Amino acid sequence: MENQLLQQGKFLPLMELFYTLQGEGFHTGEAACFIRIGGCDVGCNYCDVKESWNPELHPLTSVEEIIDQVCAFPSASVVVTGGEPLKYNLDFLCAELKCRGLKTYLETSGSETLSGDWDWICLSPKKYSPPLPDLYNIARELKVIIQTEEDIIWAEENAEKVNASCLLYLQPEWSMRKTATPLIVDYIGSNPRWKLSLQIHKYIGIP
Repeated sequence: MENQLLQQGKFLPLMELFYTLQGEGFHTGEAACFIRIGGCDVGCNYCDVKESWNPELHPLTSVEEIIDQVCAFPSASVVVTGGEPLKYNLDFLCAELKCRGLKTYLETSGSETLSGDWDWICLSPKKYSPPLPDLYNIARELKVIIQTEEDIIWAEENAEKVNASCLLYLQPEWSMRKTATPLIVDYIGSNPRWKLSLQIHKYIGIP
């Protein structure tokens, strides 16, 4: 029964749900509730939430219970992240959030088929498991994690695939920020269609 409800998207492996300020990308500084769903097989070596990878470590939770928790917070913005949230059918979650008048933001690598009708999709592509073509077409924001100059080449390859209105961000990988940030700053100076994204939440010590 649980597997059927999981396939229908009425239950999800909830790793954590918390209220904070968005620390990255276009919506930096905006108050939002974050829903982190467990399960990811992309396997980024720099992932800072590796504990999210195994969905079996996180309890299957009803979408109704998740939404009740979300609605206890004052912001109308909800960020669904992971892990890789698109491993699951998010149609029901997204529809129910919208029924409550909430703005729905998705953070994804784009490696899985899209589900849900989102107000904003932030695509963060990974070399190990590149995005599916459809995700490039509808992303509102492209956020590429940078460790070395080779990653900037990868970023440009991805930028050629997104729609013309998609916003472009380069973000230093946290453990490499002292060397990666100057690379990004120099590159944006010569390529101003890109913007810098920093993990502000880590600098100010919030979730």
